[in-house]
Amino acid sequence: MKKIGFLSFGHWSDEPASHTRSAQDTLLQSIELAVAAEQLGADGAYFRVHHYARQLASPFPLLAAVGARTSRIEIGTAVIDMRYENPLYMAEDAGAADLISQGRLQLGISRGSPEQVIEGWRYFGYSPAEGESDADMARRHAEVFLNVIEGHGFARPNPRPMFPNPPGLLRIEPHSPGLRQRIWWGAASNDTARWAAQLGMHLQSSTLKTDENGKPFHVQQAEQIRAYREAWAAAGHEREPRVSVSRSIFPLMDDRDRMYFGHGGKEADQIGFIEETRSIFGRGYTGEPDRLVEDLREDEAIAEADTLLLTVPNQLGVDYNLHVIEAVLAHVAPALGWR
Repeated sequence: MKKIGFLSFGHWSDEPASHTRSAQDTLLQSIELAVAAEQLGADGAYFRVHHYARQLASPFPLLAAVGARTSRIEIGTAVIDMRYENPLYMAEDAGAADLISQGRLQLGISRGSPEQVIEGWRYFGYSPAEGESDADMARRHAEVFLNVIEGHGFARPNPRPMFPNPPGLLRIEPHSPGLRQRIWWGAASNDTARWAAQLGMHLQSSTLKTDENGKPFHVQQAEQIRAYREAWAAAGHEREPRVSVSRSIFPLMDDRDRMYFGHGGKEADQIGFIEETRSIFGRGYTGEPDRLVEDLREDEAIAEADTLLLTVPNQLGVDYNLHVIEAVLAHVAPALGWR
């Protein structure tokens, strides 16, 4: 059994075929898709965060809105780039969104990916400290965030406050109990997966990772998941870890599916370089349901994970994306024992 949700990058453009012509279109349709996916029986609604692009960028208003309109589905990010974040302000936003959703937030954070703007985080007011890289800065921001959402007091109160204070040091408010146990780290390498395990974060692994040994993508990703779980056990956490992987899966159910995705083109892993790091990009899965079942059965990383996020083509509109999610839930997942 697996939790199955969707992951939207939240693109918009003024292209004639796009159903999301503006940021408003994308935001409102993201809420609609989450509501409909919950009614369909999906387990999660996740959103990507990219700055300086015509994509979703400010997750907390969206997460809060989805939380207010739904009652069961997990709501998350995959991922928030911590190079851009003020950890304390983010803790306030995350606490509020989690309280509105009554504890359903599953917050994915990470070092982030190459962006549209050179060192874009500098425009947000953040710079690495002496001797730090931008990745180091992201991990530092993440550790501060993790510490403050624990709910411990750390700030010295004003002796003459505007409103009465409780005794002792003050914490970030609003505080949402349990949120600290629902933070995920998006890891590209085995080492960062181990680091996430040591800090008690769940693991998100996407459709790309550092190419560490030349093996097929799904094999390397499965090795990463096993290394993460070993590090989690060694750290002595009492909770069970969770692991998600994301995949592009498109069952060909009708002529519309064949028009959009029936021509193939991404059925093999690809090798590329991200900031001079050799990376491997996983294949997509497209085909008739019976064929998909056979192909997906061979994916070692999906077998290792407890959560599968389906990347959806959000510009094709809510109805079509719901059709894709339903096709996977009804015609692929049961045959693989995921449902």
